[in-house]
Amino acid sequence: MILTVTLNAALDLTYGVDGLRVGASTRVAEVAERAGGKGVNVSRVLRALGVDTTVTGLAGGATGRALRRELAAAGLPDAMAEVAAESRRTVAVVDRRADRTTMLLEPGPQVTPAEWARFTGSFAPLAAGADAVVLSGSLPPGVPADGYAQLLRIARRRGLPVLLDAEGEPLLAALPERPTLIKPNADELAATTGESDPPAAIARLRAAGAGSVIASLGAEGLLAVTPEGSWRARPPARITGNPTGAGDAAVAALAAGLVAGLPWPALLARAVALSAAAVAAPLAGSYDAGLYRRLCEQVAVLPFDRIPD
Repeated sequence: MILTVTLNAALDLTYGVDGLRVGASTRVAEVAERAGGKGVNVSRVLRALGVDTTVTGLAGGATGRALRRELAAAGLPDAMAEVAAESRRTVAVVDRRADRTTMLLEPGPQVTPAEWARFTGSFAPLAAGADAVVLSGSLPPGVPADGYAQLLRIARRRGLPVLLDAEGEPLLAALPERPTLIKPNADELAATTGESDPPAAIARLRAAGAGSVIASLGAEGLLAVTPEGSWRARPPARITGNPTGAGDAAVAALAAGLVAGLPWPALLARAVALSAAAVAAPLAGSYDAGLYRRLCEQVAVLPFDRIPD
C-alpha cells in the first residue's frame, strides 16, 4: 500500500470555458467538482493503475465533509484527520479555445498545534502499514514549516521510501531527513534554490540531503539525477490539454515504480508517459489510459552527464 499525505486537501472545482474574458462575464460550458490536492490526485492515479493506496491528511468543515464523501464515492480509502477550520477550495478555469488553464487557490484551514500533534500521532501507525509514503503539496496555515521533516523522520525510522513533492521552505527543511526522492518542477527548482540552471539547482538539493531528484520540465519531460545515474526522459510529442495534475501523475508512476523495484530508465519512461497522458484527460487525477500505453513505448530515455560536481 502506498500512503499519500495531503495536508492541504481541497475540494476542486473545474470550469471548462470557450474563451476566458478577464474583467467580463464568461459562460461556463462544463463544471466538475471533486476531492483534490496533490496527494489525493496521486492516489487517484495509483488506484487507476491498480495499486493499493490510502489517503491521509487534514480536512475540516462542510468543505472537508464534502471532500471525504467524494473520496468514498471514488473508492479511495480515507484516513483523513479532522480539523475545526474549513478546508479550502480550488478553481481551475480551463480555456479550451486557448489551451490555457487559470488556477485560483485558497490558502487552506488554520491548523492548531493540538490538531497537528494529533495528526502526527495518527500518522505513525498508518505509515507502519505502508510500502512507501508520498508527501505532496503546500502546508496549510498553522502547520510548522518543518512539518514534512517531522513526517519524514517518522517514516524513515520505519525504513520506508519517501517521495516528497514540495517547494520552498518546507522542502528545504525536510532535506536533512534525506527523502528518497523529490520531484520539483522547473519553477520550483529556481524558486527554492535561486539557481536558474536546472542541473545546478539539482546538485544543490542533492548536496542538502535529497537522495534522487526528478525535475519536471513540462513538455520537455523529466531530468533525473539519482545515486545510480542521470537521465533525460522526453515524450515523443507535445500533448495539449489540461496540465493540472500532470506532475501528480508522474509522482504516482515514480512511487509505484520504486515499490515494484523497476530500473530507472523504465520507471522514468512510465512517469513521462503517465504525466503526458494526464494532460490529455479533463480532470486532475485522471489520465488517458490508451495514450499512456502507447507513450510508454515511445518515451526517449537517454543518459545525461551535465551535472556539476
